[in-house]
Amino acid sequence: MALETHNKGSPDAVAGEEFEYEALPEGYGLSHNMLAGAFAGIAEHTVMYPVDLMKTRMQVINSGGTIYTGISNALSTISRIEGFRTLWRGMSSVIVGAGPAHAVYFGTYEVVKEFAGGNARDGKHHPAAAAMSGACATIASDALMNPFDVIKQRMQVHGSTHPSIAACARSVFRTEGLSAFYVSYPTTLTMTVPFTAFQFMAYESLSKVMNPSKTYDPITHCVAGGLAGAFAAGITTPLDVIKTLLQTRGASQDLEIRRVSGLVAAARIIKREYGWRGFMRGWKPRIVTTMPSTAICWSSYEMAKAYFRRTLREDEARRAL
Repeated sequence: MALETHNKGSPDAVAGEEFEYEALPEGYGLSHNMLAGAFAGIAEHTVMYPVDLMKTRMQVINSGGTIYTGISNALSTISRIEGFRTLWRGMSSVIVGAGPAHAVYFGTYEVVKEFAGGNARDGKHHPAAAAMSGACATIASDALMNPFDVIKQRMQVHGSTHPSIAACARSVFRTEGLSAFYVSYPTTLTMTVPFTAFQFMAYESLSKVMNPSKTYDPITHCVAGGLAGAFAAGITTPLDVIKTLLQTRGASQDLEIRRVSGLVAAARIIKREYGWRGFMRGWKPRIVTTMPSTAICWSSYEMAKAYFRRTLREDEARRAL
């Protein structure tokens, strides 16, 4: 790697190097990837949260009798009727859950990617390893994040009266039981496993084309992350609509919706109410949310990894003096 071409006794050489980004310095481990993932998850979800709330409102059936026809309509309607601050209702649930969930997410991704040969120094592209690592990552992280996602969407729906995530969690548990926090988990996995597999495969492929040297390049990480997220989000929107119905069923006034318990039953209700077009409800805000979200997530993750690696390399150089 490039570091070896410099005098290791020179801190200036380390500070100005163009090191091989994927090469690991001494002391770099799983904990650094998990810290980088936690930072990325919190950054991603907090920045794009208002658009995510609008997506939820557009997907929920009979959302307080209000029909949201688009992003601009949802924004103006929510701001006018409920106040601009409503766009951030429930965000604390994301902050609390996203950090640990994304730490697990990226930690699992890096471990499985290494195990599957995705980090091999053979100069070849390994899309299958990227897809496998993404699928495993989302299975592990969604098990942790799903209850927080349920709480978030319950607080996002029109007319929500939950003053805090703790109050919302107690209310859901008291009225619907523990299963309410995981009723959407199978559907979530049905959506997120292909979503993450496609996203990671697309991200790794685009990164290899845009940045074959694998050096730290913020523009590449941002663009590749955004395009990969948009692609994956578009093709998995129908499953996201079903997941939203399952996660917000307890807030519905419709008895049939309140009793729905699975993917197929939820799909039937959506088909009956809105036809096949109903499965693409909220696709625009989903892509608008996901594209910058994944761009922010990958950029933040790669930036944090680059920071940890550069810091450890500088420490190595100082110790070698």
